[in-house]
Amino acid sequence: MNYSYCPKCGQSLATRPVDGHTRLVCAGCGFVFYQNSKPTSSVLVVKQGRVLLVRRGIEPYLGWWDIPGGFLENGEHPEAGAVREVAEETGLQVKPTELLGIYIDTYGPSDEYTLNLCYVAELVGGRPYPASDVTELRWFDLAELPDQVAFTWSMDALVKLRQKYG
Repeated sequence: MNYSYCPKCGQSLATRPVDGHTRLVCAGCGFVFYQNSKPTSSVLVVKQGRVLLVRRGIEPYLGWWDIPGGFLENGEHPEAGAVREVAEETGLQVKPTELLGIYIDTYGPSDEYTLNLCYVAELVGGRPYPASDVTELRWFDLAELPDQVAFTWSMDALVKLRQKYG
């Protein structure tokens, strides 16, 4: 994303080399605006050779299949965020059993990068229903994953899951 003004003092930002990278720096107070990947946490719930996916109810990738998950809150542990996101989106309680992988991607067509932690989890309770920014839940056989999966990293994680558990 392109920013023009300093969030600290409101003066103009300009690009300048800092620590070997081109960064936005405030002309007034010298604040360096670091643009970092936003952390997300997601969960692949696996049950009897099938994985739970959700249909996105928001952009980017409105209507595409996705792994339940989302952005972490400030100070939130990724595992706790993954459990929270699954409950918010599906009504299900899960227990993460392993970290499947960590993936870098962008959030749709923007230049906003994400750092995506993906867990495998077992189902421990709840009643399934689409909620929050989800319009549908569906269990997919690991051998027959959908074609339209939101985000490159999600398909990478599903392929790794299929190789490991399929």
